[in-house]
Amino acid sequence: MNDLNRVLDEQCKIATYEGPDTDGARRGSEDWLMEEALIRTSYRDFLCRKKKQHLSTGFTVPDLGSFLYPFQRHIVDWALRKGRACIFADCGLGKTPMQLEWGAQVSRRTEKPILILAPLAVSLQTQRQGVQFGIPVTVCRSMADITSGVNITNYEMLHHFDATAFSGIVLDESSILKSYSGKVRNQIIEAFAHTPCRLACTATPSPNDFMELGNHSEFVGAMSRPSMLATFFNHDGGETSKWRLKGHAVKPFWDWVASWAVMLRRPSDLGYSDQGFELPELRRHYHTVTSFAQEGMLFPVEAESLQERRESRIATVAKRIDLARDFATDGAQWLMWGDLNIETRSAAGAIPDAVEICGADTIGRKESVMLGFADRNVRVLVTKPKIAGFGMNWQNCNRMVFLGLSDSYESQYQAERRCWRYGQTQDVDVHYLISDRDGAVIRNIDRKRLQAEEMAEEMIEGMEGHHDG
Repeated sequence: MNDLNRVLDEQCKIATYEGPDTDGARRGSEDWLMEEALIRTSYRDFLCRKKKQHLSTGFTVPDLGSFLYPFQRHIVDWALRKGRACIFADCGLGKTPMQLEWGAQVSRRTEKPILILAPLAVSLQTQRQGVQFGIPVTVCRSMADITSGVNITNYEMLHHFDATAFSGIVLDESSILKSYSGKVRNQIIEAFAHTPCRLACTATPSPNDFMELGNHSEFVGAMSRPSMLATFFNHDGGETSKWRLKGHAVKPFWDWVASWAVMLRRPSDLGYSDQGFELPELRRHYHTVTSFAQEGMLFPVEAESLQERRESRIATVAKRIDLARDFATDGAQWLMWGDLNIETRSAAGAIPDAVEICGADTIGRKESVMLGFADRNVRVLVTKPKIAGFGMNWQNCNRMVFLGLSDSYESQYQAERRCWRYGQTQDVDVHYLISDRDGAVIRNIDRKRLQAEEMAEEMIEGMEGHHDG
């Protein structure tokens, strides 16, 4: 209420200001008092009209799957009642069983099929989990494969499907939309704009910027991204072109987000017990290799531009691959991430038992190798975060190497979380192989990590009281 009164005071001052008030006559006049009262009433009505709430369009189900944990049952019940919703839950908290139960209930209620869009190889993994939960899942390549109930396909296959045939759509690892071009992202949003039931699931809805919530808001039909920015944000302008949340709009913004999304890092964020959902230790190790001194320099200087960073990475590939090979001689499973072709290709060639997945591989081979790694049939997997960094559950592995560092915090977070996630029983060791010129990259990632952690806590705090169990 104090924030509202402050805003009303500001609006009254702006609306009635006619120049320097030297004698106070205008401020104390009856005319001004009446005008102020009208302004306050009008602006209060305006704010009430501007208050945004995402209306419920779903249904209630008396009994949900017994395989769900209490906090998962709470979330699925809420998402079904909303009809169009987002689940922002950390890795390993059970987004797959939640979306499967949600999809099965929607299909049963509407007597029409539902479709899950998932990252590469996640389709087969989800089908396996469906068997465990007693929910049949059909992996599809085209409309000819669709059956009643729950169907799943890869994002890359979307153009083979008719969106109007489904009563429900699920976006698994929905933050992956940022990795696609605006054209593909818009295609997904527009194709399912009239689908009655919609669900988006991800652990990283807005890893470094609240603006990313606009993608999900638009998908569930709560508000378009431009409208969200205009309603709740100010544009700083200048070189940064950053949007920041308006001071007086903080609570209304989170009230609105909570009307279509739930955010949690652990069950206790919703008032439930964390028993069984404790993460083991994550140990990050940084290994520095020497680079080269630039022309005219006595010592190597920190790489600033993208070109300089790329040159430094290429120049130190051999040294970093030697380190990676030494790590992988222990006979254990290792997951190795690279960003450059020369990194993944060199690592696969130098490390015994290593299998590489690259962009040129067929979808079938990629899926086969990914599942082979999950089944411990592949000892060392070498690939890129953009290929396998989303969705896969690899708690079978607790050793990881980043052959180099990029500036993408989300890629690093998602890649780490393939192994370090709820359900992992061993401490996880992650080795970062860097050059002595990578200081700026490390600082940038550390800054983004801190910002993401603060942002996640702010999101959870903002939603406090809206989804308590």
